[in-house]
Amino acid sequence: MPDQGPDVGPSPYGDGMHHPTPAYAVPFTIDRSLAPRRYDLVNIGDEPVDGLTLTHLGNGYCPPLAVRRLEPGRGLSIAVFGADPADTGVVVVRWRRPDRSEYLWRMSLVGDGRAA
Repeated sequence: MPDQGPDVGPSPYGDGMHHPTPAYAVPFTIDRSLAPRRYDLVNIGDEPVDGLTLTHLGNGYCPPLAVRRLEPGRGLSIAVFGADPADTGVVVVRWRRPDRSEYLWRMSLVGDGRAA
């Protein structure tokens, strides 16, 4: 029998099955309407994120950014200078949830704006 992963306990649905805890969704969306020079990162989650940092990897220059807290519905802008529109790179987004767990998201600056 193939490995079914970790035992997560009995189902709350009363069906005798084991159901994994849903994955934590990346709480951001990206507005690329002003790309390739500006990108807006918006917290679309239902909780604030703390210790938010953004680090650019790629061609051009994007100043490092650190924000103590980003509340739901709030956003911030990322500026990229001197890069070809098709070659702006990625941004590594780091944050903590209110329970202090840490997350990293590697975000492409070329794409449709949905968290992946």
